[in-house]
Amino acid sequence: MAQNGSGDRVEKGIAGEDEDVQDPNQKDLRHKEEDISVERLFLSREVPPWRYQLTIRALVVSLLLSVLFSFIVMKLNLTTGIIPSLNVSAGLLGFFFVKTWTKFLDKSGMLKQPFTRQENTVIQTCVVASSGIAFSGGFGSYLFGMSERIARLSSDKNDFKNPSLGWIIGFLFVVSFLGLFSVVPLRKIMIIDFKLTYPSGTATAHLINSFHTPEGAKLAKKQVRTLGKFFTLSFLWGFFQWFYTAGDDCGFQAFPSLGLKAHKYKFYFDFSTIYVGVGMICPYIINVSVLLGGILSWGIMWPLIERKEGQWYPADLPDSSLSGLQGYKVFVAIAMILGDGLYNFIKVLSYTLIGMYNQVRERQRENELPVADQNSSRTSQLSYDDQRRTQHFLKDQIPSYYAIGGYVAIAAVSVATLPHIFHQLKWYYILVIYFLAPTLAFCNAYGAGLTDWSLASTYGKLAIFTIGAWAGASHGGVLAGLAACGVMMNIVSTASDLMQDFKTGYLTLSSPRSMFVSQIIGTIMGCVISPCVFWIFYKAFDDLGSPKSEYPAPYAIVYRNMAKLGVEGVSSLPKECLLLCYIFFGSAVLINLIKDLMGKRGWFIPLPMAMAIPFYIGPYFAIDMCVGSLILYVWERMNKAKADAFAPAVASGLICGDGIWTLPASILALAGVKPPICMKFLSRATNARVDAFLGS
Repeated sequence: MAQNGSGDRVEKGIAGEDEDVQDPNQKDLRHKEEDISVERLFLSREVPPWRYQLTIRALVVSLLLSVLFSFIVMKLNLTTGIIPSLNVSAGLLGFFFVKTWTKFLDKSGMLKQPFTRQENTVIQTCVVASSGIAFSGGFGSYLFGMSERIARLSSDKNDFKNPSLGWIIGFLFVVSFLGLFSVVPLRKIMIIDFKLTYPSGTATAHLINSFHTPEGAKLAKKQVRTLGKFFTLSFLWGFFQWFYTAGDDCGFQAFPSLGLKAHKYKFYFDFSTIYVGVGMICPYIINVSVLLGGILSWGIMWPLIERKEGQWYPADLPDSSLSGLQGYKVFVAIAMILGDGLYNFIKVLSYTLIGMYNQVRERQRENELPVADQNSSRTSQLSYDDQRRTQHFLKDQIPSYYAIGGYVAIAAVSVATLPHIFHQLKWYYILVIYFLAPTLAFCNAYGAGLTDWSLASTYGKLAIFTIGAWAGASHGGVLAGLAACGVMMNIVSTASDLMQDFKTGYLTLSSPRSMFVSQIIGTIMGCVISPCVFWIFYKAFDDLGSPKSEYPAPYAIVYRNMAKLGVEGVSSLPKECLLLCYIFFGSAVLINLIKDLMGKRGWFIPLPMAMAIPFYIGPYFAIDMCVGSLILYVWERMNKAKADAFAPAVASGLICGDGIWTLPASILALAGVKPPICMKFLSRATNARVDAFLGS
């Protein structure tokens, strides 16, 4: 009640300030501020209590969208590992579904509660939290890397743990909530006192705010209509392509659009709308970086190394052997990923420490240090929007002892249960991780607030090497390292995601309690939905994880071999592979350093992490993504305003349509229904031999 009272006094003070302003220039300035104030647009709309922000319809829509986005994220996980931000799609589709429902109820006179931006924020938070488990759950990286399929590709015969719905769901429930409780006490310090930007959370909030203005609602309806058209086209195109995939190397992905020789080295356009859509969302430099990486590896390096067959590696090895060409593909990619990750870890950690130091110094000058449950004395200096947002953000406090108690309780359960899931992961390994995790979660959440860069996978790789080396090869160090990676990734990833959502909630006047509860509900959904979606892929496609599969899961083999590298060392690498790894590790660090030193002038310098992805699976998806970039570039040249407004909707439609097609495709595969046609392309000489054979 005291907070409500102080909030009322703040609003009254603001409302009466113009009467005391004597300088006409100051009046003009104040009127300009009012013109651009977001919260004054919503002043006539009552902010519902936090319980009313969590509606049944919002949770039902969240569940439906969570299934959709889990399929999309899983398909991208198991194909390229490049996952664009789906916040815009989640917010847009959430707005469309609930707005349509409330409009229908309003016409029938049955509407009891109007659709608010707070409810829209709850949907977006819940969906992103749920689909985020499809990434942090490691289905395309550490978790699938434990399986026998990937172990065989890594020349391991014993050290594996095959996926099973039971232990995967149990594992995710045990490790996915700790990150949420670890940073809850810091929400006020991060959002209000330190005023961290959280660019993704801020952009999502601006989007949701715009949807709920009259002009924004009209534009959102047009965007949803556009998304629906391209969703339908993408889904039907996926269905059409399925008819021509009756065998290996069949279908439109076998179309040698750049020639048969180029197709052999995976240079072709595979007519995948999901990658075209991803290319429209990703920045140009990412798409160009991926293409450059493909040209460097499959266009230059691998053909040259192939000529060393019999000198650098034995000539009679199978294609999947890491002692042959496959070893160069995997370990050079790992070297680039580690170089890029190490550089960005040091950079973001430096920004974090410098930013914290500056914040604390500023507070010391003002004789005020930030405390989680303390109101700021500088409230009167804030703009109207900031004062109103701060008032609502501080209104529904989450007691710190809830967060601390929840963390300790879940950690205790985790320490007791995880060794039963992974007997290689000893209880004292887990205890050390949980002792360090809150600090690392804070660093990741703070760094994400400054740079919009979550280093969850980097912290996971640190856990792989440290815990794997601690356990040792004779005590299952590979599996221990991969399991520790999962524990660490889930903690630091959910921590930064929650703080992004707190920022979105702050800017949309959504209660921290509703944000926290919706994040928990979304995480619960994700812990069930994501394993089930992965299980469909795992059972439907027998070659899942194979380099030649439709779903090669490139990061699974990468993470597996990182764990092997940490435990066994570099003795198993083929000839000259270690030298190439050193070169590309150093190149990744150097490229990042030059890019940062050049600042905005270095916009054309590629990103090493993006360049590393095609080293293993090939550049075919890079061509699709660059086609998406080309479409967006031409559209922007023709009509930039329309492109800015509708390109995200077109891209989202292409991604969602192709992504959801994987559900019926998987069901058909599980049911044993085969496509009726195989479409292949042969050279003229091969075709003549086939005709001669058939004629005889």
